[in-house]
Amino acid sequence: MQLMPDDLDPGIGMTSRRTRDRLILRLKEAGITAPEVLEAIRGLPRHLFVDEALASRAYEDSALPIGHGQTISQPYTVARMTEALLEHARPDTVLEIGTGSGFQTAVLASLVRRVYSVERVQELLERAQSRLRSMKKRNIRFRHGDGAQGWREYAPYQGIMVTAAPRGVPRALAEQLAPGGVMVLPMGDGTKQMLVRLTRLERGFAHEVLETVSFVPLLNGIS
Repeated sequence: MQLMPDDLDPGIGMTSRRTRDRLILRLKEAGITAPEVLEAIRGLPRHLFVDEALASRAYEDSALPIGHGQTISQPYTVARMTEALLEHARPDTVLEIGTGSGFQTAVLASLVRRVYSVERVQELLERAQSRLRSMKKRNIRFRHGDGAQGWREYAPYQGIMVTAAPRGVPRALAEQLAPGGVMVLPMGDGTKQMLVRLTRLERGFAHEVLETVSFVPLLNGIS
């Protein structure tokens, strides 16, 4: 098939801008309205965050395996969680639990001043670091560690995003959220999970249930 000029995307090889536009249209139809979130996703080469054998499926709105029992979240989920995190105020610093492929990390790094990302699987962390450094994403700090424990060194955070599902809110993460800060996370067991937004108040937390989701469980320890 002959590629037309609009199908050439300089800097990341031959990918179809129309394919990305179709993905953004699907996200809009699914209810994503934040233009800055849509543009951040449109601007990222998602095919570079998956194995080469799956690159042809990279712009589908579906989760894909990345190894070690983990997945790259479907674009809708990435967009929905990011939109929920930024809806009321854009945080300056965000703690991400579960670097995974690095795609959600890259979206956040496009929108906030600093991202602190924790991943328990060393190999996944190293791959994500390599990808994001090659993309010149310089406002991300990485840590190989137990995500349930957060990253106390740089706390408190104005935003926290958790990309694996605990059964309840991890106490250590709640303690690292700044007053007025927002945490977005899936919660529940393997059969029933809900996407939740927590806002830290002067006393306690405001709790909003957003929608049903499906995530891998949040595991303790490192590997």
